[in-house]
Amino acid sequence: MAVRQANKSTPSTQKYLRIAEIRDDIVVLNDGTLRAVLLVSSINFALKSDDEQNAIVSGYVTFLNSLDSSLQIVVQSRQLDLDEYIESLKQIEKEQTNDLLKLQTTEYRKYITELVELGDIMTKRFYVVVQYNPSSDKKRSFWGKIGDAVSPTASIDLSQKEFLKRKDGLMTRVDKIFSGLGSMGLRASLLDTQALIELYYNTYNPTVSRREKMVDVGKLRLEENNNV
Repeated sequence: MAVRQANKSTPSTQKYLRIAEIRDDIVVLNDGTLRAVLLVSSINFALKSDDEQNAIVSGYVTFLNSLDSSLQIVVQSRQLDLDEYIESLKQIEKEQTNDLLKLQTTEYRKYITELVELGDIMTKRFYVVVQYNPSSDKKRSFWGKIGDAVSPTASIDLSQKEFLKRKDGLMTRVDKIFSGLGSMGLRASLLDTQALIELYYNTYNPTVSRREKMVDVGKLRLEENNNV
């Protein structure tokens, strides 16, 4: 059976992604614009009273009217991975010295295992993506923007000074979004570099990510330094 040799000129999947790099908890796109991703809590709107629902809707309208730039709201549904939790229960069960507590732990672990086997348990996560588009990009020609779309790999190399300047502008918007979400009773957290990498890894590799977990970015950097 003939084996087809891999074409060395075949571009990597990363070539077609718009992400140039993830630096200091910020996503840098190929066109030089920045993105910050916030993980936002949820509220059970149906369980609120009429007055509370009206207040939430009014707060949401006020929040949208206060925006002076584009905002992306992402709702992501994923199968809940309870493997690590079940393994932790096994460890607790093994170390338990009280017979009654050990029996209860065993029964609880079996219940969770059977629940997972009966059907897929889904979880939802809510994200708000805040963008910053520096004024220099707005002055670019029409054909320049078309070139970025045709050649998505034409990433720019931001200097640290320019990056920090743009990051300050982005974080000003992030603080404003934090305030607006808080007025509706929502809690938000800025994803750090590790969380961002895991988010994109799980998003672009939904099947593989369940088998091969992401390692800590700090450990990767440490290993790279040791191999130098």
